[in-house]
Amino acid sequence: MKTVSFYDTKPYDKKAFDMIKDQYNIDILYQEAKLNRKTAILSKGCDAVVAFVNDTLDKAALEVLEELGISMIAMRCAGYNNVDLKYAKGKFTITRVPAYSPYAVAEHTIGMLLTLNRKLHRAYNRTREYNFSLNGLTGFDLHGKTIGVVGTGKIGKTFMDVLSGFGMEVLAYDLYPGEEKNFRYVDFETLCRQSDIISLHCPLTKETYHMIDDKSIEMMKKGVFILNTSRGALIDSEALLEAIKAKKVGAAGLDVYEEETDIFYEDYSNKIIQDDTLARLISMPNVLVTSHQAFLTKEALQNIAETTLENLTDYFTGRPLKNEISF
Repeated sequence: MKTVSFYDTKPYDKKAFDMIKDQYNIDILYQEAKLNRKTAILSKGCDAVVAFVNDTLDKAALEVLEELGISMIAMRCAGYNNVDLKYAKGKFTITRVPAYSPYAVAEHTIGMLLTLNRKLHRAYNRTREYNFSLNGLTGFDLHGKTIGVVGTGKIGKTFMDVLSGFGMEVLAYDLYPGEEKNFRYVDFETLCRQSDIISLHCPLTKETYHMIDDKSIEMMKKGVFILNTSRGALIDSEALLEAIKAKKVGAAGLDVYEEETDIFYEDYSNKIIQDDTLARLISMPNVLVTSHQAFLTKEALQNIAETTLENLTDYFTGRPLKNEISF
């Protein structure tokens, strides 16, 4: 039986993996700590590690794993921008879960849009205090509005499929556009200038880092809504904050944040957040922040567990790795 070290474990992770791990003849050592250069030593004696979005797989952490004789890293997520691929090349085999549930992320994004537009979060808080005033809760019809979708992978396309029921005009931008006919591809500048709402569904790369910044925000319509359920660093948080204060951005829905690593997934309700930018964003009445939970459905957790364990089994048995990261 092979043993894997499983980092950044949450109760829902353990439940999903424990339900099926016996089918794969894999023993899992659950670690509550995130993977980094200090915690990598916890994997001593293991055959592989399982990591998540906020683990730090930089050169220092990878060097420790290498010294421990570990060469397999199974990412239980789609993204892998937290891995130093330059150092890992030739030393590690890395797999991922490319599509655990595009519906989960797409539906969460729709939920954020509806909540911000119709101010459901503020209405909920009011009525709990028996305040039934409607002042300040006016939204707008989504029907007839233009929404720009950045990234037309599985999640982006699923999101656009859902949008079709709202009667919106959909503009799309992708570095590698397809040939779909149910929406119109435009360049990024056109998308920024014409969209009432912009939703990000692309991976974080050198090309997309801080694609939403002072320059791109300046091109946008006054009052634009910005949604991000992809990766935090797609947005320059300081630029977004200043644009919200200046009323250039009408609302922002953020399920991710560029400095989320040491904050998201943890309980800080009895502590003072040291990140002033995040604290100020959360304080805004037209900003909705969720803690990287867009993926969190029963179906997605089941798919993550199954695909991750299949990736590990394929590696241990020498079978082809259909979800291996090429770099």
